[in-house]
Amino acid sequence: MELSTLWFLLIALLFIGYFVLEGFDFGVGMLLPVLGRDERERRVLINTIGPVWDGNEVWLITAGGAMFAAFPEWYATLFSGFYLPLLLILLALILRGVAFEYRGKRPATSWRRRWDWCIVFGSAVPAFLWGVAFANIVRGVPLNAAHDYTGSLFTLLNVYAILGGLTTVALFLTHGAIFLALKTTGEIRQRANRLAERVGVAAAIAAVLFLGVTLLRRATPSAVTLAVLAALCLVGGLISNRAPSRTDPEGRREGWAFAGTAAAIALAVASLFADLYPFVLPSTVDPLTNSLTVTNASSTPYTLKIMTWVALVFTPIVLLYQGWTYWVFRKRIGVQHIPDEAAQMPAPGGRAVG
Repeated sequence: MELSTLWFLLIALLFIGYFVLEGFDFGVGMLLPVLGRDERERRVLINTIGPVWDGNEVWLITAGGAMFAAFPEWYATLFSGFYLPLLLILLALILRGVAFEYRGKRPATSWRRRWDWCIVFGSAVPAFLWGVAFANIVRGVPLNAAHDYTGSLFTLLNVYAILGGLTTVALFLTHGAIFLALKTTGEIRQRANRLAERVGVAAAIAAVLFLGVTLLRRATPSAVTLAVLAALCLVGGLISNRAPSRTDPEGRREGWAFAGTAAAIALAVASLFADLYPFVLPSTVDPLTNSLTVTNASSTPYTLKIMTWVALVFTPIVLLYQGWTYWVFRKRIGVQHIPDEAAQMPAPGGRAVG
């Protein structure tokens, strides 16, 4: 296997990891005002992703860095042509991170409510725009002979791309609701289960439509196989979310449900990359000569060789550390774990943190 193809697969794997892991905490963020009916319940929701949300974003940073080093022309064309959507994603992620840190700095309800809506905004905007961006990458965009993007923002907001954005939002909402059912107790768990049932139907319809349209445009056997498996995993996850648990009479099989939605997202993203290969950014102007491929967009073999050795050393370390983090914070939490005095705890300077 050529190193350029290997790095295409590695970048695909990094984006798969990002969408699977960041997908559920985007979902939790969007569901904050829906499932959190008071301050203690909202604290529970935030605490389910508190130890992991920033670590999940490392997958995106690594994917962007790998793209820059392995396929610099792909990186340059993508980040210049998709400049405004990617800037909006970046700003939303910054606002979301600030909101997690600042919402507890004051006890006022209005203060916390404003930051809660910043978390919702910072979760919903990236969830939608990532779907728009990847739909356009797979569909192709207008590139000239110099591989420069010649379209506008409205070129990216086509019907197919908007369908892709709605699909990722629905999938992440379902993934997040099932994650909350897996990580919480009591009424929050029950409400999350019920919501996952309703949102899951919309996610399944949107995903089938989006993947169906994608495969009708340009299908490969591997892409079709992965898309079918993704649909089966999503259905299996939704069925598991309805099935009663054998060990917990009050619960359902949330573990299998979460595994199903995670596998569905992973296989759906893999299907898009399988459909894209050997292109990295097709041109709608002249696909044969103006498109970027794994060959004409890649770095030199020497650069890819050095990157491969670095990845072999450090990737297992990162995976072990993140796996350990999830293991340490694996237990369920509920409102009983949020002390009453936490919302009024004094901080230095006379302010309160929650």
